[in-house]
Amino acid sequence: MHRVYVSLGSNINRFQHIGAALDALDERFSPLTISKVYDCQPIGFIGDNFLNLVVGFDSQLSVGEIMNVLHEIEDNNNRQRTGPKFGARTLDIDILLYDNLVGVIDGVTLPRGEIIENAFVLLPLTDIAGDKIHPELNVTYNSLWQSYNQTSQHLSEIEFIWQKRKIS
Repeated sequence: MHRVYVSLGSNINRFQHIGAALDALDERFSPLTISKVYDCQPIGFIGDNFLNLVVGFDSQLSVGEIMNVLHEIEDNNNRQRTGPKFGARTLDIDILLYDNLVGVIDGVTLPRGEIIENAFVLLPLTDIAGDKIHPELNVTYNSLWQSYNQTSQHLSEIEFIWQKRKIS
């Protein structure tokens, strides 16, 4: 089994699409480890705020196979892949970590650079994997968060209920 962490984000019907994504991930990869859910301003464009979180799970699938599953989940939630790189999205799911692999595997760069670039990825990852070690930087995600400029991006933890259970 491989330990996988993925980031989820949505700013179009965001509660609906995040809930649907969690349902689909749970159906395929249960049990899930789910971070708190954060309300975040968009980066790179002006638009509605995003909901962001990180989910961990175990899988025997390869990186490429998991990416195919994630694209299918996005497509089932009307993800549009045309248009600007930074823009509104019904659902965006990215592989952050796959065990401790480093490099480009099946077309996916691991670990994902957004881990250390964006608070909306690093903080939720810290929620569920804070004591784990970044495979390139050899420091914990807790340490990375502590040294991160926490005023550079505004995040607000929000209440999110999924399957009648409070996530945050």
